[in-house]
Amino acid sequence: MKRKIIEIDEELCTGCGECVPNCAEGSLRIVDGKAKLVEDKLCDGLGACLGHCPLGALKIIERDAEDFDQAAVDAFLAAEGKQAHSHCPSAQLKTMQPCACESANAPSAQQGGALSHWPVQIRLVPPSAPFLENCDLLIAADCTAVAYASLHHDFLQGRKVMMGCPKFDDQQLYVDRFTELFKTRKLNSVTILIMEVPCCGAMIQIVKAAYSQAQTAVPVRHVVVSTEGKVLADVPWQAA
Repeated sequence: MKRKIIEIDEELCTGCGECVPNCAEGSLRIVDGKAKLVEDKLCDGLGACLGHCPLGALKIIERDAEDFDQAAVDAFLAAEGKQAHSHCPSAQLKTMQPCACESANAPSAQQGGALSHWPVQIRLVPPSAPFLENCDLLIAADCTAVAYASLHHDFLQGRKVMMGCPKFDDQQLYVDRFTELFKTRKLNSVTILIMEVPCCGAMIQIVKAAYSQAQTAVPVRHVVVSTEGKVLADVPWQAA
């Protein structure tokens, strides 16, 4: 499949090795004086190593590559007697036991949270994340988390979440990520939660573009929240 992955410019690379310890998956090696990617499936395409090359020899491109495989990363590191490390802890996948949100009015400290996985940012959640298979997915604009007081009870409970800002983040990256997700994961439903402000509406267009490119038929609804924290619209749709 076509996805984001690291590319190394061998003309620029001096083999200094600065990138190697900054690869969370340990998938970069110095071979014959140049940095090399061990295997495509060991690169998550997030680019944690990019800022550590003094000559800018690393960049993220999109090409046909084997899907990122976290299990393969774990096995690779174990075989070398190492543990996964990252200078971006937010990129480390993990699942958690969510708390039951029995009352929408209970203080959050008492009712606990409904979050069942990490990370949550769209840029950090790979489509290959195991927790995305057979899930009900919530795609939420960042601001909804603070505008809508009962988000955990009303929207997050029983769902996996991917959050981001369609105004400040890379919209094409979002389209590519959701397209790959829709193509490679079986989803039960998708809920898009956005704010009433105009820029937030781009999230719907992003998901529609990915939906169309993936030619999926998963049920989708979008919910619009006001800046005062009220639900203004709850609309099911099917993209063409």
